[in-house]
Amino acid sequence: MRKLLLPGLIVIAALLIMARLFYLQILDDSYIQKSDNNAIKIKYEYPERGYIYDRNGQLLVANQPSYDIMVTPKDVKNIDTLEFCNLLNITKEDFIKKIEKARVYSPMLPSVFIAQLNKMEYAAFQEKIRKFSGFEILKRSLRDYQVTVGANIFGYITQVNDNIIKKKPYYKSGDLIGMQGVEQMYEEVLRGTKGVKYIQRDRFNREIGPYKDGIYDTIAVQGEDITLTIDAELQKYGEALMVNKRGGIVAIEPKTGEILALVTAPSYDPAILVGRERSKNYTMLYNDSIAKPLYDRGLLAEYPPGSPFKILTGLAGLQEEVIDENTTFVCHHGFSYGRGAFMKCHCPGGNIKLHNGIYKSCNAYFANVFKRTIEKYNKPRFGVDAWSAHMKSFGLGNFMGYDLPPGRKGHIPTSRYYDRWYPNGGWKSTTIISNSIGQGEVTMTPIQLANMMATIANEGYYYTPHVIKKIEKHKIDKKFTTKHITSIDKQYFRPVIDGLFDVYNMGTAASLRVEGIEICGKTGTAENFTKINGKRVQLTDHSVFVAFAPRNDPKIAIAVLVENGYWGARWAGPISSLMIEKYLKKTITRTDLEKRMLEGSLQHEYDKVTSGVPFTINNR
Repeated sequence: MRKLLLPGLIVIAALLIMARLFYLQILDDSYIQKSDNNAIKIKYEYPERGYIYDRNGQLLVANQPSYDIMVTPKDVKNIDTLEFCNLLNITKEDFIKKIEKARVYSPMLPSVFIAQLNKMEYAAFQEKIRKFSGFEILKRSLRDYQVTVGANIFGYITQVNDNIIKKKPYYKSGDLIGMQGVEQMYEEVLRGTKGVKYIQRDRFNREIGPYKDGIYDTIAVQGEDITLTIDAELQKYGEALMVNKRGGIVAIEPKTGEILALVTAPSYDPAILVGRERSKNYTMLYNDSIAKPLYDRGLLAEYPPGSPFKILTGLAGLQEEVIDENTTFVCHHGFSYGRGAFMKCHCPGGNIKLHNGIYKSCNAYFANVFKRTIEKYNKPRFGVDAWSAHMKSFGLGNFMGYDLPPGRKGHIPTSRYYDRWYPNGGWKSTTIISNSIGQGEVTMTPIQLANMMATIANEGYYYTPHVIKKIEKHKIDKKFTTKHITSIDKQYFRPVIDGLFDVYNMGTAASLRVEGIEICGKTGTAENFTKINGKRVQLTDHSVFVAFAPRNDPKIAIAVLVENGYWGARWAGPISSLMIEKYLKKTITRTDLEKRMLEGSLQHEYDKVTSGVPFTINNR
């Protein structure tokens, strides 16, 4: 047996070596390709990206031809550098820098020398390309925007950097990739698949035909088209209404969670991030640290929600059975919660129930409801955690899970949060009473506010907001068709909805009614603080408004927040009414509101940060 062991090991080792050689030489051609790098030239064929449509089939984003000058450093020999630089309007220093960068990437592989030539530049260079060995022109497609709105939704296309190449081997130097918006989220669907051709070269570096008769070549596969949930006309109208204002608008179809409009202001024309000026324009937008056009306020900005939050305070009180529809509190133009501590209220006062508490927006009523909710439990920590759980069942205090890259959680405090702030205890319901009216430690993003109203419109459930409606040859993610049910029983939503309806009939939005549409809404004014030169300064309040319509069988839920907009009914309310009418009727009857919103500007308020002019403190 021992005599057979050594020969057996030799035979096994020989078989393993032969198997490995067979794999490397016959099955796996990668090593051959690497060793033959000097003799084989790789050419990529880039597919068109998929088109993007709106919910009504309107084409939003198409493609246009673009031309990149590619360079293979080892092949650059005996060219007239001065003529080359003059032809492309670059300096000799730029030329040297670009060649060195390409050589670092690979002296033997082509990489981008100058990207995105226009047709005239391409024609001029193509005419003389034979004089510049080592250079070639690669045709690509760039985005061609059919609309001037929705930049924050689309995102943009840019060249991959070294970090992306390391993480994602599919991409090579000079490749394009989607960044931000749906271009990033649906990159693998939209980009398609590159085609690859292997070209055999002789010892004189001349192309002599396909390598191995093209058996390794692949053809480019065009990217797939996608349809968004966005209504392009509504998006366009929303962006027009927000000119010379800062803030966000989010409109959602309640029954599906489909985002109808996602407006951030200020915004920009997506076309400026296409072509050779893209880098300069992006830098200009990025460096605008005051207006922040790249900052999507609809998804990222966390604001105190103000009075719209009273809706949830009331629902939690009903669910916890500390009030019913007829529970009455007396409002003496405010709520006293301690010695010298008084929360002002601008409602007419008197006996307040849930119904008129909503349409009069009574601070005292909802402060009492919140206090009872917390004090139902024998310790305030248990009450706060019960209240917090109800709020979070609406998707608050957490990422929404929508299909766009940026997001913020907002904040719904728990007992642990207050234990950190008050390590020795001593906090109670009145310590945190500001939460009852959407101030205090509560913050929400506009998309969370819109989703809150969609949930109320649905009487207790919502679908995760999303912008994808259809993908060619694919199904959309199941999470967008999964129903989320709140901790509030359905029976408690109808009385709240009745109160929201009367906000438009006899309450704080009575002047914003639209003939023929039953709108349920809630005005809000959110206090606004910032730090200037290290000091906490109160700025002009934000204008907040939330709504849905029609009252029965709702088709649209909306949240509008206008920074420094004084109070809810002044800016956010009119914009909400106009957006609802535009979506449901397609025409506008409230031309008085439209004229005021289209022509109105809040730039004088935004200038106060640097001018030193006092801010307007409304205390509404």
